[in-house]
Amino acid sequence: MAVLAESGSNPDVDLLYDINGLAKDAPHWFDRVMEYVGEYGILLGMVLLVLWCWWAGRRRAGEDAASSVAALVWAPLAAALAVLVNVPIRGFVERPRPFRTHEGIEVLVSGKTDYSFVSDHATITMAMAVGLFVANRKFGLVGIALALLEGFCRVYMGVHYPTDVIGGFALGTAVALLLSPLAMALLTPVLKAVEGSSKGAWLIRARGTEREASVIPGARQDAAASERDLAA
Repeated sequence: MAVLAESGSNPDVDLLYDINGLAKDAPHWFDRVMEYVGEYGILLGMVLLVLWCWWAGRRRAGEDAASSVAALVWAPLAAALAVLVNVPIRGFVERPRPFRTHEGIEVLVSGKTDYSFVSDHATITMAMAVGLFVANRKFGLVGIALALLEGFCRVYMGVHYPTDVIGGFALGTAVALLLSPLAMALLTPVLKAVEGSSKGAWLIRARGTEREASVIPGARQDAAASERDLAA
């Protein structure tokens, strides 16, 4: 049921031609770069960003280290769940790829035979970005910027309408945010158990990093004062 406009003059199609038209004027090497970045590069970049955030966070792990790692684990899980939610949406809407219904589209990636709405790439990257934002705002903002770039690339490559990308952003954001409380409630106890184990603690905090909760400000000074009182 292709309920979205596929022909005629409308802002969605006009923006498609405007963005995709840039590919026609760009050098061949630049189109190849955009093809790689839009198909694989940004997805790989999102995975590396999550790993970087985890590596940096475990070195300065605090009392809530387990919950912080749980939020990072939720980021890729949210992306996977959002893609699963997208499967029935695609089957219901049945929107063909733009190059199948519009002439003059510069297609940088061949072999796309599935439906267009919503964009899996946009869904995955935004779900991971929002999940990452919940865990760490600085890394999350970088992730959101990468997700926006991914959306631009998908239209530039001629494989999605702008509304496909916007729909993917909305779906990824909704799944990552709405299910975050439930995910944290389930993941945090598991990762706290991992933190307390002898073999898995390194996943939560770097070796030599102690719990901040065990170091109470002023505790050492109070203990020393008590020893002096007893000695007196």
